Amino acid sequence: MVDLTTTYLGLKLKNPLVASASPLSEHVETVRQLEEAGIAAIVMYSLFEEQIIHESLELDHYLEYRKDSSPEAITYLPDVGRYSLGSDAYINQLRRLKKAVSIPIIGSLNGVSTGGWIDYAKKIEDAGADALELNIYYLPFDPELSSTKLEDTYAQLVSDIKARIKIPLAVKLGPYFTGMASVCRRLAEVGADGLVLFNRFYQPDFELEELEIVPNLILSTSQELRMPLRWIALLYGHIQADFALTSGIHTAEDVLKAMMAGARVAMMASELLKRGPGRAAEILAALECWMIEHGYESIKQMQGSMSAQAMREPHALRRSNYIKVLNSFRYLP
Repeated sequence: MVDLTTTYLGLKLKNPLVASASPLSEHVETVRQLEEAGIAAIVMYSLFEEQIIHESLELDHYLEYRKDSSPEAITYLPDVGRYSLGSDAYINQLRRLKKAVSIPIIGSLNGVSTGGWIDYAKKIEDAGADALELNIYYLPFDPELSSTKLEDTYAQLVSDIKARIKIPLAVKLGPYFTGMASVCRRLAEVGADGLVLFNRFYQPDFELEELEIVPNLILSTSQELRMPLRWIALLYGHIQADFALTSGIHTAEDVLKAMMAGARVAMMASELLKRGPGRAAEILAALECWMIEHGYESIKQMQGSMSAQAMREPHALRRSNYIKVLNSFRYLP
């Protein structure tokens, strides 16, 4: 029998399949079903910096309202819609999930600035979270904001949160950095125990008749696996942090590729949202069958086996791969 166990953020997991932050964790029964289907850990949906600040401004308004105060101040923040559930509700849901299942529950904070909101990292720890994922989602639209300044902000944020908690901290990043390897190393040096690659930056669309900007969620496909796969394969062995691959995990083959690149876990949400919690059991069964058929005894045996560090020709993952990709297509008129 093959050994599917892996370790991530110091947690020993029964397999590498983790449910990433999504609406799946909003319901206790769904999380129970995920555990029964074999999911090894759950990342909760995110508690947003905007939610916490919005709550704080509302409280200040009602408790300290003066003639010169502005009740409109709270409207400066975006409408958080379904995520308007307060921070207390988030903490309570975390406690409920910890009581309902035996697998690790990883809290999730989504934000980018330093400030009082990050005190909630400690509250998430106190509520029983086994680890914390910091989801940094920020679009640097200001032309006055340099890449150096942005990276300094990220590093300070990670350092500040790490100083508040004792549980492991993972950082979920987007792919748009000038020096990805340098950023990952720096975040690991200031305290990140894990790096989750990559955050999906959701893009709004234009509605032409009403001339409005329309936000809509498009679920991932396996094609999105390629970017995090390549970067984890390049960074494996060079960064002192555990890698989690997210975006594009839909099949057992996707999980296998993630492990061979050097990831400790493969995180999925879209496939589970589309096909239900039971899909996890199908993927794990297919994963085990593939390993038996190909002579693998454990997940650990394959981790990093196709990373740049393990390859005879690591340049295949770098620029020379660009030429091969172009040459792989033939147009026949």
